[in-house]
Amino acid sequence: MSLTSDIERLLPHRKPFLFVDEIISCDDAGSVSTRKFTEDDFFFKGHFPQYPVVPGVILIETMAQAGGAALSYQKKFSDDSLFFLGTVDKVKFKNQVRPGDTVRMEIKNLRVSPRMIKQSGKAFVADTLCAEAEWMCLVGEADQVK
Repeated sequence: MSLTSDIERLLPHRKPFLFVDEIISCDDAGSVSTRKFTEDDFFFKGHFPQYPVVPGVILIETMAQAGGAALSYQKKFSDDSLFFLGTVDKVKFKNQVRPGDTVRMEIKNLRVSPRMIKQSGKAFVADTLCAEAEWMCLVGEADQVK
């Protein structure tokens, strides 16, 4: 399955803060998605310009967006739902992600309810684990989630 053309329909994020290129697969257990980071990504200009690497917080955001997009694709929430990070736990950064790298996010759904999502994820470049984390998102419409 490739949903590349549908990503903007699935997430409220827009460039330069949209970090999912493609959903490869998804089901109730989780999903697999990708994102290719290019030298044109805005953060490389200021995040170690002499040796650009993807900031760790961007890798976490990328995994969370991938998990949310897959749930949106599966119609787990209404089309106008927003997902707001509530917690981030068990974060580990193992390897750097550099311009030109394609990151594969493997996301597990730990708990999905009408108002909350708990997921875990791993970010890989090829077979190299680069980052892993767990996160919880609050779900609602913009005027409901505070």
